[in-house]
Amino acid sequence: MKLLLAEDDTDFGNILSQYLSMSGFEVMLARNGREAWERFHDSRPDICVLDIMMPEMDGFTLAGRLRAEEPGIPFIFLTAKSLREDMIKGLKLGADDYITKPFDPEMLLLRINNILRRIYTVVQDEYHISNTTLKYNSLELITPSGKEKLTLREAQLLRHLMMNRNKALTREQILTEIWGEDDYFLGRSMDVFISRLRKYLSPDRGISLRTLRGLGFILEETRQ
Repeated sequence: MKLLLAEDDTDFGNILSQYLSMSGFEVMLARNGREAWERFHDSRPDICVLDIMMPEMDGFTLAGRLRAEEPGIPFIFLTAKSLREDMIKGLKLGADDYITKPFDPEMLLLRINNILRRIYTVVQDEYHISNTTLKYNSLELITPSGKEKLTLREAQLLRHLMMNRNKALTREQILTEIWGEDDYFLGRSMDVFISRLRKYLSPDRGISLRTLRGLGFILEETRQ
C-alpha cells in the first residue's frame, strides 16, 4: 500500500515515516503542501496523512485539491490544534479521520488500517432503503431528488445504518465500528456526519434518521 505523508516537522515526519514503513507501507514523505501535491501526482497513493499547518500549501487547501482530483481518496488530518472549527472544516472537506498532536504512532497506524480494511473488504455494492440507494463502491447516494457524491466516511456510516435499519444503535457501537474507538472528539465528528446524512436523506419521505436521546441513532423505513 502506498501512503502519502505530508509533515513539515522534520523529526516527527521522519519518525512517522520510519514507523509506517516498518509496518508495511510504501511511504512518500513530503515536507510541504506543494511537494505533497507533486508526489500525489507522481505515485497516486492509496491513502494520505496530511498535517494541517504546512508551508507553501496548508493541509486544508491540499485536501481540497486531492478530493477534486480523486474524489474517493481517503485521508487523515494531523493537527496541533483541537479547535472545533478546525475539526468541522476538515470533515466538510471529506476527511476520514482527524488526529490531534501529540499522539502515539501506533494510534495513527490503527486508524489507517481501519480505514483501508473497510475500503478493501466490501463485497456488496448497493444498499437500498425506501426509494433511496447507496452505491458504496462509487460513493454515490441516489434519492428521489437526484444523486449525491459522498465522502468515504459518509458512505461507511450510512452503510452501517442501512445494514441495521429499524434497529437502535448506540453511539458507542457506531464509533467503535466506523471510527475504531469510542472517543469524545470522534463523537463530535460523528454528529457532524449524522447531520449531513440526514440532509441527504430528507428528499425520501419514507426514511427517518432519528436521534435517540441518551442512546444513539436509528435509521427507520417509515410508511408513507
